[in-house]
Amino acid sequence: MSRSGHPLFARAFHRLAALMERDLAKHRRALLAGLSGRVIEIGAGNGMNFRHYPGAVREVVALEPDPYLRSKAEAAARAAAVTVIVRDGVAEDLAPEDVGFDAAVASLVLCSVADQGRALAQLRCALKPGGELRFLEHVRAGRSRQGRIQALLDRSRLWPLVAGGCHCSRETVAAIVAAGYEIEQVRSFDVGPSWMHTNPHVLGTARPTPPPDPPRSPPAAQAPRPAPA
Repeated sequence: MSRSGHPLFARAFHRLAALMERDLAKHRRALLAGLSGRVIEIGAGNGMNFRHYPGAVREVVALEPDPYLRSKAEAAARAAAVTVIVRDGVAEDLAPEDVGFDAAVASLVLCSVADQGRALAQLRCALKPGGELRFLEHVRAGRSRQGRIQALLDRSRLWPLVAGGCHCSRETVAAIVAAGYEIEQVRSFDVGPSWMHTNPHVLGTARPTPPPDPPRSPPAAQAPRPAPA
């Protein structure tokens, strides 16, 4: 989503969120299960994830650029069982202090960021060594007829225009790998009818790939010993 937000979409999304939650609540719980420490969540929307964070989470920093949805997220944060700090912000441009997190959460947002690669790179920098990325996103339905329709909707710019910048044909799992993460687990599921252009969804965990070991320097050559007198 753009920094300025999408006012009409934001209001429609907030009204539809309760209906979506009938299918998504169990997946949100699975997305966040076992997290602890400090977490950064991008594209927090109206804060539907906040109620599902486990008690071992010490703090959630939640970024949301749309003013209307951010106000709803602030209300959800006050009702959450864990500490949630809601801020204006986008994934592609994290603040310098956004570092040292145990986990990053991307939930129904990587479809709408302007630059997936940059957003994922920023999250890598935000994670402490050993940190993890949790993601719940809808993705392209392969090379099937449904996938071709998704690509057509994105190319026409019609769906992104009415859906707050959402793109329904992004191959997000491949983008995560290309951004330097290793997928630890991922599973696919549908929300609503399987034929909808916003299916399938994926839920998974990834960790930044460790940097390669630096090349070893060859041993220094030893000076020859002087010949005995």
